[in-house]
Amino acid sequence: MHIDPRDDSASLYRTLTGLVVPRPIGWISTRSEDGVDNLAPYSFFNAVSVDPPILMFSPVDRPDGLSDTTVNVRETEAFVVNLVTHEFAEAMNQTSAELPSTESEFDHADLERAPSERVDPPRVAGVAAAFECELYDIIDVGSNSVVLGEAVSIHVRDDITTDGKVDTSKLEIVGRLAGGAYDWTTDRFEMERPD
Repeated sequence: MHIDPRDDSASLYRTLTGLVVPRPIGWISTRSEDGVDNLAPYSFFNAVSVDPPILMFSPVDRPDGLSDTTVNVRETEAFVVNLVTHEFAEAMNQTSAELPSTESEFDHADLERAPSERVDPPRVAGVAAAFECELYDIIDVGSNSVVLGEAVSIHVRDDITTDGKVDTSKLEIVGRLAGGAYDWTTDRFEMERPD
């Protein structure tokens, strides 16, 4: 099969999300200028740079305008990336519901807020890790906004560390596949990098 992206725009999203797998999920919390806490999952998410520590996520713009997350980040220049582990998978799914901007997904999914140290938006209480970010840049790419944030404070639960370092063997991070399919990091293997 050969796909020409110029001729297959109707199903290109399905093709990309079906082949670029698994994708980590950035569970992004923001606060509107009116004080409403927003929480939404984005599987177009990743780390971009170490120095400075930059994370990115990329919301798809809605037909009627920008997502609440994008609007909030543009207005307040702050967000939090919460990691989604197995125990938070169902709550994360609940926060993908399209709610009016006056309603909070934290309340919709019955999630507790935890205060952040350096930014205004709250973290999701109990998550394995969260990155408080200040806006670094927003780049408009087609129908998406690529949001870049500099991590200014990082929270890591002690039970996912060994000798003061993050231990990925203690994490069951949820990844997005396609459609309603997800996976998590439990089946691991190691390889030595060649010299």
